[in-house]
Amino acid sequence: MNDAKSLFQKLKIVSLLDLALIIPSSYQDNNLSKTIEIGKVQTFEVVVDEVSSINGRLRISFYIPLFKKYIASMIFRTTPYHYKLYTKGSKHYIQGRVEEYRENIQINQPKSLKKIGDITPKYSTPLSKNDMCLLIETHITESNLYAEGLNSHEVSTLLGLHYPKSTDDIESYDRDVLKFIEAFNYIKKLKGKRKEFPAMAILKGSIETFIKNLPFELTVEQSSVIEEIKVDLSSDKKATKRMVIGDVGSGKTMVILASAVMAYPQKSILMAPTSLLALQIYEEAVRFLPKEMSIALVMQGKKSEGDYTKADFIVGTHAILFKDDMPKAPLIMVDEQHRFGTKQRAMLEAMMSNDDKKPHFLQFSATPIPRTQAMMQSELIDMSLITTTPFKKDIRSEVVDRGDFGRLLYSITQEIAQNHQVLIVYPLVEESQNIPYQSIDEGREFWEKRFEKVYVTHGKDKNKEEVLQEFRDSGNILLATTVIEVGISLPRLTLIIIVGAERLGLATLHQLRGRVGRLGLKSYCYLFTNDKKNGRLEAFVRTQSGFEIARLDLKFRNSGDIVDGTVQSGVQFKFLDLADDEHIINVAKSRV
Repeated sequence: MNDAKSLFQKLKIVSLLDLALIIPSSYQDNNLSKTIEIGKVQTFEVVVDEVSSINGRLRISFYIPLFKKYIASMIFRTTPYHYKLYTKGSKHYIQGRVEEYRENIQINQPKSLKKIGDITPKYSTPLSKNDMCLLIETHITESNLYAEGLNSHEVSTLLGLHYPKSTDDIESYDRDVLKFIEAFNYIKKLKGKRKEFPAMAILKGSIETFIKNLPFELTVEQSSVIEEIKVDLSSDKKATKRMVIGDVGSGKTMVILASAVMAYPQKSILMAPTSLLALQIYEEAVRFLPKEMSIALVMQGKKSEGDYTKADFIVGTHAILFKDDMPKAPLIMVDEQHRFGTKQRAMLEAMMSNDDKKPHFLQFSATPIPRTQAMMQSELIDMSLITTTPFKKDIRSEVVDRGDFGRLLYSITQEIAQNHQVLIVYPLVEESQNIPYQSIDEGREFWEKRFEKVYVTHGKDKNKEEVLQEFRDSGNILLATTVIEVGISLPRLTLIIIVGAERLGLATLHQLRGRVGRLGLKSYCYLFTNDKKNGRLEAFVRTQSGFEIARLDLKFRNSGDIVDGTVQSGVQFKFLDLADDEHIINVAKSRV
């Protein structure tokens, strides 16, 4: 047998409970059958009654004393061994699928068993049968499972699946137990990965005046998250690592600015994924931060605003990472964190660290995840959710098709007449034979002929940020791909049409819908599709909560792991359902 470590690597597992959760794919039941059931693999004690050979095949008639019945067998691939084994009057235990032929029962190609009375598990893994069985026998023991923190019911369930004494162990186990063990195991592994370092500084700047001077009231959830961050920053024993996940338009920027005020008079840095987002946050900072705080903007290939070497709050793109004279800041923040690679985030943290001391690190995301996922990930990184918005959104969502096009044109004309803006999201830039929808290139002439101030951009457009900014200031209609998905605030945008909506995940649709109605204006989201009875789209239009959308998304496709920045391609669970098993995760968290 190979050493256990290399076998664990072959199985791509790291813990004993990972191994315990590799449940047998099937079982070989070697217990004597108590009834005869057609179509099932069964085991009988038999006596050879007659043996004959026909065209190289061995025909055997067995007698089953228990049932006082005969059963016919044919062995097609005969060897001298078979003739020696099955002699008239000899006793055997045979196993095979019972079939009926002309009112007679038969088992063709029967297997002769040397021993009976056990149930042998079979595993579908890259390992050999012997290696897998030895691994299970060595590690999946009662004492080891108790040592992992499982209770007697959980231990007996796993032992019953790996070492079944009867078919009841296999057929009547409690599936919720496996769900619990999977959640418990995952949470334990996350907790084990968590590393804590002392903070570079205690940050206790007062935010009362800042909040009092805002021209609006913060929401209850904004205030709550700011309080959580306040507690985080007041410690130098532990550098915080917190993820703030806010639904589209929930006001995360105010949480960012409040954090910068708490860091003052020390420095803080905010890194954003695009120049447009960085500029937007910079403009908000200039507008709302106390006048005594100096602010700088750093962007690649563009003129910076302010002196970042002396500024109290520095906003920038990844250009920050390439400034040799960037000052140390005991608070760093990353907006739309999943748009950055793990290495880029680690680079920023390393730039700011002093020996073994690290900066407080806040990450922000507008991609809601289910509460269940947030509950588990909080073992690795502190989590805050903002589920409400400062403005009550009034967005009407509707699934439409070609038959509704005249009505869509009328709605577009009405919105533009009110000095509102329209966004049309196409699935691709150029014509494709594979996608049954128009591209931007095919559609733009239609819009440009009928309307003024039509702007066009997409992912490969090198000038997309300038186009978006121009559109924000003076455009009527923007034709785009999903490049518009996150970030930019378009206060006059009230109507969005998403072409080929069924091709996008619900989370992406929600991000796109979040572009309209930012300031509470009556708005419209039309999902244009050739599949008007699509169940996913019908579910989508019934809710505007990003966290409920995230739960629905799980029902339609596998979940991902937001902590790793791979929202659709992270950990996969075999038993646990993140959409519905919140109560199980709650119990697992309380037990770790």
